[in-house]
Amino acid sequence: MQESQSGLKLWLSMTAVGLFTFMSTLDGSIVNIALPVMSKEMNIPMNQATWTVSIYLIVISGLLALFGNLGDQLGKIKIFRIGTVVFTLGSVLAGIDLGLPFLLFARFVQAVGASMTMSNSFGITTTLAPQNLRGRAMSFIAAWVSLGSILGPALGGMLLQNLSWSYIFWINVPIGIIAIVAGAFLLPKSSKQGVKPEIDWWGAISLFLFVAILFLGFNIAQVQGFLAPVPVVTIIIAIIFFVLFVRHELHAEKPLLDLTIFKSKLFTISLITAFLVFATNFFINVLMPFYLENLRGLSTGTSGMYMLLWPVAMLVFSAVSGTLADKMDREYVTLFGLTVLAVVMFSWFFAGANTPMLVVGLLLAGSGFGMAFFQSPNNALIMSNAPQDKLGVAGSLNALARNLGMITGTTLVTSVLYAVMSAQLGTSVTTYPAKHPEAFVAGMHVAFAVAGILLVIAFIMTYYRVWMRRREKRA
Repeated sequence: MQESQSGLKLWLSMTAVGLFTFMSTLDGSIVNIALPVMSKEMNIPMNQATWTVSIYLIVISGLLALFGNLGDQLGKIKIFRIGTVVFTLGSVLAGIDLGLPFLLFARFVQAVGASMTMSNSFGITTTLAPQNLRGRAMSFIAAWVSLGSILGPALGGMLLQNLSWSYIFWINVPIGIIAIVAGAFLLPKSSKQGVKPEIDWWGAISLFLFVAILFLGFNIAQVQGFLAPVPVVTIIIAIIFFVLFVRHELHAEKPLLDLTIFKSKLFTISLITAFLVFATNFFINVLMPFYLENLRGLSTGTSGMYMLLWPVAMLVFSAVSGTLADKMDREYVTLFGLTVLAVVMFSWFFAGANTPMLVVGLLLAGSGFGMAFFQSPNNALIMSNAPQDKLGVAGSLNALARNLGMITGTTLVTSVLYAVMSAQLGTSVTTYPAKHPEAFVAGMHVAFAVAGILLVIAFIMTYYRVWMRRREKRA
């Protein structure tokens, strides 16, 4: 087991981890804004170009548990280091325009590397940071995670104004090299040497198939509707693989994912809450470009500047939330963050075409403020309630909850938005209705109300967690 660090060495180590966490999450969102350019320059249909995003998220989500398990067996830092090299190599390849098949291969390589780093970053943080600094260390890493997820569209837009789409991948290379060198000097050597890993191949394959087929079903449902035959059958097949995975893991001698980790109610509730909150994050991510550019008529650059208010506010207040999480009860800091997020989300219900832009900016900054006070203490709660020998698996589950939240949130918000607009106009609508902005506003209001309800559920679950812990103390 690695020894805890403190002082400057700890924060330099966290920076090395944070840089790669930032890049791997950034690549999940930065490509979206480049899809029209890539489609045009590569002479491929838009629906084929979107697979550059899909394959990245599918491979990461499907492999997180595997590399979390390997991190527990071989050493989290060892797997993380390999992942940094693989991801940087994938970034070099992804910027070389040799057609769509080669780009998809490069995105696969990137995703393998990203899953190795994502699944072990929280475990490394928990191991290296002493208990009295864990909240601040978690807030530091959480800031990089959210910054990468949210900054993608804005950064991608700025790069594409002056450079080709290749640079949205190549921008990772110099940062990756710096992080690799920094990690070599700052991260301690793995204490596990000569260990032969035992891999639960059936568990790994069945979990990957569950994630991949579920994602495919959600993608098809966005076009055909959730009650259409193809998405219904696809989602049922995914559920079958999930059931097979769970049954196998319960009886496997060396399971990929030791399900006894879910016996901790505090761990499980914190994980579900993280999933719900990240799902609602992507309601804003999807709706805001429509709102700012189409409804309000702002330029892409100006819209990007408004969108930046969210990650900037989160970055500024993450340090405050981390300090409070170390000095106060983490449960109450989490509840405060959820309260702010819910109030902001329901406030969007009153936004329209004439809402002062100052109010819009305050709402976006409010989301970043609330996220800062939720994410860091919740991450600390997840990792603190996991067994020490399962920190890799716990970290991978945390990252998996985040990724599945992104996928579910994107699917849910587009489904709600398009369904409401279609009902308003009496015809199928799958894009912004330029001649009927009132239909978009109605769809946006309902979508934000759904997101608000999800946050209320997260709040109730967290409050139950507080009540349950109090009852255990009294007992």
